[in-house]
Amino acid sequence: MKKLLLPALGAALLFAPAAYADMDAAKALIEKHSKLPTFEAPGPAFDAKACMADKKMFVIPLTNANPFNAAISQGFVDAAGMVGFELRDWETQMDPAGWIQGINTAVAEGFDLIDMQGGLPPEFLVPQITEARSSGVKVTATHNYDATTQQIPEFLDSAANTDYVTVGKIIAAWAMVQTDGKVNALVLGPDEITPTAPLRDAILNYLKDNCPDCKTQYINVPVNDWATKTQPAVQNALLADPTINYVLPVYDSMSQFIVPAIQIANSDAKIVSYNGTPFVLDMMRDGDIVEMNVGESLGWVGMAGTDANMRLLCGLDPVTVLNTPAFIFTDENVATAGNPATFNDGYGDVHKAGFSKLWGLE
Repeated sequence: MKKLLLPALGAALLFAPAAYADMDAAKALIEKHSKLPTFEAPGPAFDAKACMADKKMFVIPLTNANPFNAAISQGFVDAAGMVGFELRDWETQMDPAGWIQGINTAVAEGFDLIDMQGGLPPEFLVPQITEARSSGVKVTATHNYDATTQQIPEFLDSAANTDYVTVGKIIAAWAMVQTDGKVNALVLGPDEITPTAPLRDAILNYLKDNCPDCKTQYINVPVNDWATKTQPAVQNALLADPTINYVLPVYDSMSQFIVPAIQIANSDAKIVSYNGTPFVLDMMRDGDIVEMNVGESLGWVGMAGTDANMRLLCGLDPVTVLNTPAFIFTDENVATAGNPATFNDGYGDVHKAGFSKLWGLE
């Protein structure tokens, strides 16, 4: 009887689908990004002052109305001040006409490089970018494309990219660990913003690949509709399925419209998201609905983008990946982000000394 039973049992084990979540890998990912960031040079040291002595840079953010973009721009401004070259931060309100005016201004005033910063979709501006490049201006993007899944378009000279895929995996891993592999998540994002796709897909695919018992649904809410459509969309989803235990907006600024929906639906769902936006970190510190937030020092992002652009202008080997680590904020460490929180507190400041040494300023 045993000879008949053992092969049958072995076959069952061989062909049975995995019915468990990869919890060890998820916990390791969370632990790695819960440690205070360290500085890793994105490339060899160089004499930035000599390199940039006769050059100037023009930064066009997605919108200055978003504190996220404003904080990255400030990092550019700070870096230019350290090195000592002219940099202009263009004022725009997420208006393509304003982006075009910025490009035209940069060309007319003899800037050497235009950086499209923080999610601005260069695809909307190909004719203007092409004209600027034909005039000898280099055009780049910072914190716009994913470092592994998105290609730098041929109409750009270069881009300093972010590891959005890892951020999405961290968000998914967190929800998986907290629920012991029983996630029922509502994921939201604006599909028109360039980084949304890698963030969204990383969250959905991580849970699909690593958590057989996890469930997800995705809702696209364009940025211009956040104030009017986010709350009803989340509220309706929570009322239709009270077992939803996580709401995962790919950008944490959506949380201001999600929290009321969770409260009205009398749901126990928690919010986990990305960006480390100060008012969302304040919501975490003062309440219990925002549970975790993946952030990165935006001053560091601006300096790293400046570093990549200077290397391009100086004919050095290109840097296409920002060296800005993702960092997890929770109730345990959110106080380090300040009260009120900021975009730069809580991460330490090793990047300042790191870039200063890298650029030959010490």
